[in-house]
Amino acid sequence: MPNASETSRRRGTIQSVDRAARILKALGSGPRRLGVSQLADQLGLSRPTVHGLLQTLAAHGFVEQDRDSDKYQLGAGLLHLGNSYLDLNELRARSLVHAERLATRTSAAVRVGVLHGASVTVVHHVFRPDSAFQVLEVGAQLPAHASALGKAMLAFAPDPVVSELLAEPLPKLTNRTLTAKALLGELEAVREQGFARERDEAVLGESSVAAPITDHAGHAVGAIAVVGETAELLPRGAAKGVVAAVTEAARAISRELGAGRWPAA
Repeated sequence: MPNASETSRRRGTIQSVDRAARILKALGSGPRRLGVSQLADQLGLSRPTVHGLLQTLAAHGFVEQDRDSDKYQLGAGLLHLGNSYLDLNELRARSLVHAERLATRTSAAVRVGVLHGASVTVVHHVFRPDSAFQVLEVGAQLPAHASALGKAMLAFAPDPVVSELLAEPLPKLTNRTLTAKALLGELEAVREQGFARERDEAVLGESSVAAPITDHAGHAVGAIAVVGETAELLPRGAAKGVVAAVTEAARAISRELGAGRWPAA
């Protein structure tokens, strides 16, 4: 049984890990570099504590210090960890072939995402099959309440997950972004239909259709979506064949993950 000093040391270690994680999140939440004083004020920590943690994170390559301003930004070491996560992520691995087929079938871009708090993290992205300039979206964060990917997963998520999302006012991104009441209504429809739609709710002129991906335990561990211009993807209802293509892809990936039925009740 650990003595008092050992217990105190463990608590200090846990606290340091928590503080380091908060620093990384703060550096990743905005486009600009942050200095020691800015981080200390933002996180409510002392400057020596923040400086010491930054030095440790820098030694592991998780943060980098700009030589001109002395401010800090996320480091390349995190990119290596992110790539390792993608390489080991079974959901992404099982989605590769089906996502490519879905993009070809619908002539639209395809995203595969996982739910992370109030956001969806894109773990796989297939370009729209044309010659237009496109940007790879792997690692992008999408608003869960204003994306078809997010709705597809929230509809089958445990109640506390949805309650936590709705504990704060939902950010209104466009004039089509849903209110909390409207979102709950849509989630009920998603459970009945097996797919979700988003029309101009995050970006005007861009819409998406998604379906949940379930695992062997029946949990919605991710979702797959097609995304494109609203006029093409959702001219009035969903464009012909889109819903069937998306749900078939989600069902196929779920089957490879061992799901006994789709979607999960």
